[in-house]
Amino acid sequence: MVSRSMKSLLVLAFSLISLLFSNNTFAIGTADSTNSHHKAEKFDVAKTILDHIRDDYSWHLWGHTSIPLPVILYSDKGLEVFSSAKLMDEHHSPIIYQGNYSYKNIEGKIKVVNADGTVNAELNSKVWDFSFTKNVASLFISVFILLAVFLTVGAAYKKRGVSSAPKGLQSFMEPVVLFIRDEVAKPNIGHKYNTYLPFILTIFFLILINNLLGLVPFFPGGANLSGNIAFTMTLAVFVFIVVNIKGNKSYWGHIFWMPGMHWGMKLFLAPIELVGVFTKPISLTIRLFANMTAGHILVLSLICLIFIFENIFTSIVAVPFAAFIGLIECLVAFIQAFIFAMLSSMYIGMAIEEHHHHGDNEPHYNESDEN
Repeated sequence: MVSRSMKSLLVLAFSLISLLFSNNTFAIGTADSTNSHHKAEKFDVAKTILDHIRDDYSWHLWGHTSIPLPVILYSDKGLEVFSSAKLMDEHHSPIIYQGNYSYKNIEGKIKVVNADGTVNAELNSKVWDFSFTKNVASLFISVFILLAVFLTVGAAYKKRGVSSAPKGLQSFMEPVVLFIRDEVAKPNIGHKYNTYLPFILTIFFLILINNLLGLVPFFPGGANLSGNIAFTMTLAVFVFIVVNIKGNKSYWGHIFWMPGMHWGMKLFLAPIELVGVFTKPISLTIRLFANMTAGHILVLSLICLIFIFENIFTSIVAVPFAAFIGLIECLVAFIQAFIFAMLSSMYIGMAIEEHHHHGDNEPHYNESDEN
């Protein structure tokens, strides 16, 4: 039998989801009370899901309630800053705002439009968008959270010393930091792991906190930052820069002139190895982006079933499954942060590792660090 607490939890979950996805939030449409001949607007699943996982110029909370964010545009006519509230009406429908040019929010992007609402491609290319979007706001929130956590933990260590038993937030953070140090950085980077440990820890916790903040992108205050390819690409580019700047002579030698092989095979392998230099950050970018986005889409798709069938009994299946996938997403949030940190450590370790060869023509060589 299902316990009373479990029943209460399911009822609460269903009530919350029903509130958040009311007909104000989802444009399902209902018949006008003053005109019974108006038909309900067809529910668009794809548009609904994309609207909830993509970036936006305002922070939507529920229904028609949202927090407008500053729009910052630069064009040949100069810099202009205005509220994103000017790009929408009271029903959150996009409208044209007359600034230096005529602007309209079209599918999550501000475009320069003509009087009839069509995009003006020529003028649009002159406008640079530096707006403070929801994902940017979420990034600042995550940074403030990390600073608050680590400054608090750091102050506690200064007060009690590193030899004393951790308390409070220390007892939670210390095992995680030691795990990343002993199981990720040290075995993959080698004896120079301390140099790169702050970088690896920053990547891990930044990804982790944003994964957790974006577990439910349709929740009030939620943002899908880890599901934004620009965010994952930026992290991958930083890893790419560190790897290739710190790469030693042996690292580049293995790329352009593989030791222990015939010169003909070296010429064949060189372009393949060079391509591998650029495919590594690409794989880091796509792996994190695809996994986090897929989880959000799956949860939203299950919830959308309720509004597709317009039957309350659908929620009996959809809500528990959505809750189950949400729990799996909690695990995925940790796994994806761990994988990104581990692969970054491996790439750095391969770049700084010293290789010792007995001879350039010998097929066998020692890749271990003998220092």
